[in-house]
Amino acid sequence: MSWEAVIGLEIHVRLKTEQKLFCSDRAVFGSKPNTSICPVCMGLPGALPVLNSEAVNLALRTALAFGCTIHFESVWARKSYFYPDLPKGYQITQFEHPLATKGSVMFSGSEGDMSVSIRRVHMEEDAGKLIHGENLGSPGKSYVDFNRTGVPLCEVVSEPDLRSSEEARAYLGELKSILEYTEVSDCNMEEGSLRCDANISLRPEGQKEFGTRTELKNLNSFKFVQKAIEYEVDRQTRILEQGENVIQET
Repeated sequence: MSWEAVIGLEIHVRLKTEQKLFCSDRAVFGSKPNTSICPVCMGLPGALPVLNSEAVNLALRTALAFGCTIHFESVWARKSYFYPDLPKGYQITQFEHPLATKGSVMFSGSEGDMSVSIRRVHMEEDAGKLIHGENLGSPGKSYVDFNRTGVPLCEVVSEPDLRSSEEARAYLGELKSILEYTEVSDCNMEEGSLRCDANISLRPEGQKEFGTRTELKNLNSFKFVQKAIEYEVDRQTRILEQGENVIQET
């Protein structure tokens, strides 16, 4: 049986602001660990978040660059999960009512000009960063740097319109060019300014219904995105051809 890959990408873009999303701490890469923090981004009792208007303007510019519909009302929500580098125990993000929806990106693919639909563009804050001791000569220990906590992000979520790792890489390259041209982000993937989550499923050729998807998180280079998708497509193909079921997981 022939299988068709169905791929959607979620792109996390670090907005090029001087300050964080809800406080006045500097949002600059490379500062000494745990020096750009305050009661607001650490979630201490009584802290009052104030929205950074510069971040909102950059997110609006992002949405307009993709031809999205801007919503005059968007709602912030708490996404609760417990990571060591998330001091509040929740992330402030936009869930049910995002900033913008229904855009598109044109790019040159293997079969000529192609278009990927953008499902939504929404804003959220970043988490901190874990640094594992194996890289610092301290095996068995991990360290946390909260400087990145609260840095403004814009998430660009595509529809599952991609069908190969090559198309995914080409789409990601075009999206990065647009973000750099509009000056909403430096898109420095080595510094985490552009990170990609890939959702992948397989279905028999000609079938309309999607298969069970898996999600690959925090990919930070075009090469890694392409190789990770190729590996996952191969893994799911082997599972399905053995008559087994793909498990939805991250």
